[in-house]
Amino acid sequence: MSALTVDHSGTGHEWDDVVRIWEETDAPEGCKVEIIEGIVTVSPPPSDEHNDTAWLVQEQLLTVLPEGWAIYQTLGLALPQSGGLYMPDLVMIPRSRLSQGPDGRTAAEDAELVVEVTSKSNANHDRVTKTHGYARAGVPLYLLLDPWHSGRPTATLYGEPEHGTYRVLGTVEYGEKLTLPAPFDLEIDAGSFPVH
Repeated sequence: MSALTVDHSGTGHEWDDVVRIWEETDAPEGCKVEIIEGIVTVSPPPSDEHNDTAWLVQEQLLTVLPEGWAIYQTLGLALPQSGGLYMPDLVMIPRSRLSQGPDGRTAAEDAELVVEVTSKSNANHDRVTKTHGYARAGVPLYLLLDPWHSGRPTATLYGEPEHGTYRVLGTVEYGEKLTLPAPFDLEIDAGSFPVH
């Protein structure tokens, strides 16, 4: 992963400057370009196992998708209060909330569920920085799938965000089931997720 730093000279337009650099970043096809803590980052394309895990979760979420909602892959979520523009692996959101945030972007707080699958190169962003950013934005549920967790791969569900912090609603090892609360009421079966 590489990072492009931005000079925060105090002009009052730091966020706009970072977003402009993000928009102008010419990354190789398939790479993920995000803004994390005010820094434009470029991550390599995800592995086949990573993409397969995202699909397996999406397939399960489709069974409880409310009418008028959608599941998006790599939808940019704006978190200007955290200096971020994240591209989660999956976002479950009412379609009417798309593009309702700053500068016509989708605001993170409008998402109902965000799913991140860690990659070896950026696992700490998903585990720490994005967990804090999504909680600070008030995203009700954050599902972190971590095949790189030390010991054994885990699935952790965060919820009830308050003051930029989530409560852990459940953690299971791959091979077990994790329950998503209402409005989903779904047992996510982590038994089929590929292990690196």
